[in-house]
Amino acid sequence: MSVQDFKTAQDFIDYVNTEYEKVHRTFEEQFWGTKMGLPNGTPLADGKTPKEYSVEQLTRTKQEMENFLADEQKLEQSRKWLQDSGLNAEQAKVLKLFERTFGCYIMESEQARIYREEATKLEGSLNDKRNKMSLGANMPGKGFVEMSSVGLREKLRTAESEEERKACYEGLTGIGSFVLSNGFIEIVKLRNKMAKALGYVDYYDYKVRQAEGFSKDRLFEILDTLEKGTRDLMLQARAKLASDKGEMALKPWNMVYCMSGDVVKKLDPYFPFEKSVERWGRSFSRLGIQYRGAIMDLDLLDRKGKYSNGFCHWPQPAWRKPDGSWQPALTHFTSLANPRSVGSGHTALTTLMHEAGHAAHFANIQQASPLISQERAPTSVAYAETQSMFLDSLVGDASWRGRYARNRAGEPIPWELIEADIRATHPYKVFTLRTMLAVPYFEKALYELVDEEITPERVAALEKQIELEIQGGPSPRPLLSVPHLLSDESACYYHGYVLAEMAVHQTRNFFLNTFGEIVDNSKIGPMLEEAYWRPGNLEMFLDLVKNLTKEPLTGEAWVNAIKVSVEEKLEKERKEYDKAVARPAPGADAGEQQVDLKMRVRFVDGPTVIADTEESQGDFLAACRKFEHFLEEKYPATA
Repeated sequence: MSVQDFKTAQDFIDYVNTEYEKVHRTFEEQFWGTKMGLPNGTPLADGKTPKEYSVEQLTRTKQEMENFLADEQKLEQSRKWLQDSGLNAEQAKVLKLFERTFGCYIMESEQARIYREEATKLEGSLNDKRNKMSLGANMPGKGFVEMSSVGLREKLRTAESEEERKACYEGLTGIGSFVLSNGFIEIVKLRNKMAKALGYVDYYDYKVRQAEGFSKDRLFEILDTLEKGTRDLMLQARAKLASDKGEMALKPWNMVYCMSGDVVKKLDPYFPFEKSVERWGRSFSRLGIQYRGAIMDLDLLDRKGKYSNGFCHWPQPAWRKPDGSWQPALTHFTSLANPRSVGSGHTALTTLMHEAGHAAHFANIQQASPLISQERAPTSVAYAETQSMFLDSLVGDASWRGRYARNRAGEPIPWELIEADIRATHPYKVFTLRTMLAVPYFEKALYELVDEEITPERVAALEKQIELEIQGGPSPRPLLSVPHLLSDESACYYHGYVLAEMAVHQTRNFFLNTFGEIVDNSKIGPMLEEAYWRPGNLEMFLDLVKNLTKEPLTGEAWVNAIKVSVEEKLEKERKEYDKAVARPAPGADAGEQQVDLKMRVRFVDGPTVIADTEESQGDFLAACRKFEHFLEEKYPATA
């Protein structure tokens, strides 16, 4: 059907919705298959089986999806039907979103389209090479040991040997050298050429205007207030760390370990990896979070050839069809856990809470088009990340830990360990803020370089310059090791985490002031659904935060949380901990024998299906037991 052949606005809306679902689906199938390194013919959770997974197919399907969204005739039709006096309110809402979406992708410059296609091909090639990169560290006495970037960072936190930590840091720095010599330089140049051909200042300006609806300059006005407002706090924290632990503590391979290495090991027994999925499910269930019939594939374990960053994508967006029927989401969710690694359980749980927060958000967007519930522009990065980061923040609360952080014997984490963790980490919370800020400041500076300056040597020097300016010295996570920089979907994206963290603290303050508690409060999920999740990308991020919290978004709550003294934080957290451990253990009450998230869950390891709630008659906890049994056999040291 031609886009000219529609008799009614609803006919046009139905056409766009149906055809978008198809191109979105085929791209996401390839995204999952190539990122997970799946063999050809591996079926997906809903039974559909792509014949082939390849970089070539990924590039082709991405281009087909973008061509669909960049069709000028669809934009013209959207505007034409918006003039129809017979539209109902929902049709008008959907057509306005169509207009906004197509406007994000249409490239009036043919040259810009050529640049985009060239960049897409190079991105696919670079990501494939990065996935297959021989990554690891030359460990003392052991030679080269293969590890993912997640594994290397875990070693920075927990390895007692400084030599080993230094080797792992050098392994991380090798990622930067690799990407700079395997196409990243050319990708940066092409992205900038594309953006400038479309009339934008540069690629960063192009991305932020599409996703957030305001300019790069406006974004950095907001970020500059955080940067300037916390610079002295960062310098003070670095001075304290050096004073308490010695100047060597400021070396990038020592910083994280010196702040928490000993505590991480002591925390480890209370975050057993094999229990992380059950604890996520119980916690979300008690918050009143449900997934409205979604299907989720969880691929949690690290393995060679797998994409080096956790993510959550949706081959099938959730939406309400014209006949009123509900189309649930299909979710692909991955992380890179090594259950043998110290700290892996805590990391896995935090990742689960984060990515499952994304999944809950996108499963609950209840609107009349899949374009309203997809994660790309015009969906705000900050909007999407607020949901996941709010939920993963709970893992750090003494109230959550008192309930859910338990060893294999079921004993709750002792207060003395929580106190030690707060004393070890709270004085340095500003480092987290500055680490997050460094990525957008690096990408801003990167895309502001003139073409002739974009060389491997200049970009490597820029990495060191920004780390010094924003973090005070070399970063434990080298900027060029951040995977978000490589793909168009996530490049110039990281500012969303900063804006989201501002919103997280503001949202937490609102709930705490309203209810006095967040953990296990069954009112939280429904309120998040109504205020944040249900609208999808129909509403602007800043408006959503203001509508819920009754205040415009600022960094005040975040900065205030950092400024709280250790003793004041301990006093508050001790009260919350005592209340939590006084309650029955999770699962002890008769009413907690089942966890029903209104979702089918499959635990997978690449092409292997470990457990499936459909096979256990919807019993989430039974599927968790099968997952635990699998881990006992594959990683006997974790049992």
